Amino acid sequence: MDCLPLFHKLQGRAVLLVGGGDKALRKARLVLDAGAVLRVIAPQISAQLQALVAQQGQCVLRAYQDSDMQAGCALVLAATGDVAINAQIARQAQARGIPVYAVGVPELSSVMFPAIVDRSPLVIAVSTAGHAPVLARLARAKIETVLPASYGRLATLAARFRDQVKAALPQVSARRVFWEKNLQGAVAEQVFAGREQQAEQLLAQAIESADTQVRGEVYLVGAGPGDADLLTFKALRLMQQADVVLYDRLVAPAILELCRRDALRLYVGKQASQHSVPQDQINQKLVELALQGHRVVRLKGGDPFIFGRGGEEIAQLAAQGIPFQVVPGITAASGCSAYAGIPLTHRDYAQSVRFVTGHRKDGELDLPWSELVSPMQTVVFYMGLGCLSDICQQLIAYGRDAQTPIAVVENGTTAEQRVFAGTLATINQQVSEFAVQSPSLIIVGEVVALRDQLNWFAGAFD
Repeated sequence: MDCLPLFHKLQGRAVLLVGGGDKALRKARLVLDAGAVLRVIAPQISAQLQALVAQQGQCVLRAYQDSDMQAGCALVLAATGDVAINAQIARQAQARGIPVYAVGVPELSSVMFPAIVDRSPLVIAVSTAGHAPVLARLARAKIETVLPASYGRLATLAARFRDQVKAALPQVSARRVFWEKNLQGAVAEQVFAGREQQAEQLLAQAIESADTQVRGEVYLVGAGPGDADLLTFKALRLMQQADVVLYDRLVAPAILELCRRDALRLYVGKQASQHSVPQDQINQKLVELALQGHRVVRLKGGDPFIFGRGGEEIAQLAAQGIPFQVVPGITAASGCSAYAGIPLTHRDYAQSVRFVTGHRKDGELDLPWSELVSPMQTVVFYMGLGCLSDICQQLIAYGRDAQTPIAVVENGTTAEQRVFAGTLATINQQVSEFAVQSPSLIIVGEVVALRDQLNWFAGAFD
């Protein structure tokens, strides 16, 4: 994060604006809307800017002087047409510890002006730290289309009832659940329809019947194979609601950042032969947190029910009578194969696909090899990189042609994705030569050869 977004209270505070043209006019509108007392200094000041400032400040028709930088100033805006003068003003403000924005001199500006969605008292700011202001405006336009103008009235209504809700629900977690329910239910719909009196009545009734007991719940959420864009809408909604997040090694940092900012995050990652938290302790932790009244997200790479041990976790929750939800995720086989340009099935090459876990149990790779060698079947091995040599040897030993195509997809669906395609006879050499690491997915079958034919597609992800 290049800049930390903050909102400044400027009501009744002095703001110095140096400049009298169009750029100065745009900045003047914003700070005056925020209640600032504006002092504009420039040799020439447009009539429009003078008229705007007349009710809430003053205009001084002369060149800027060093003495204009007063200690009590809350903000300095350098919006002249001269970058050198703007830089001089910015340095003086920085030396005095005054926040400053200088047009054309982002490296000397201590604050940035974002693109703003104004639904006062709800205000949303979008910034690219000055790198791409047009992109910030485009993002603002998208937000404008999905955020009703009446959100401001909804925020005002919530403010009027805030103290009542706090008195009725002393627990912070209970209040959070109350507001999440009522700010997106019937109360909100009444506000959006312009029926605020009915909305107030509904909110008052909700307060009277509010449950002071917070009931915990667990959400088993599939985070997908890595690309945050592959999350489901439901997954994102529950991640934003959770008080506690338990996540594993395969959850990409970009996905974790989509969880609620103030949620407690607990790492319970596991990898081959290295379990930072044993599974039985994870199960028990989910139970304990839910019994304490928390809403808990168990965030898993891929899909919770495909080699994710989600079944073991919900069995424990069900035994304790704890409510839970399961949110499917795009499993690694689907995501990685698609991003590698490999169809898992094809009418001419594979009429079935099989998912197999490829890690050893008690030191042995005990799999039904005779069922995995059909030439018209695609086999996908999860967690099999460490056993790749054994997998290839066993498939050949049980009758699969040594020239059968095979691919290893490392860090699938992410910007670091690498795809290595070869045959059962040659793939080990490639994996060793390029030091392929986990997480990696192994795809065996004739469909792998289609990657070359579909390279126009695969190239979009490489």
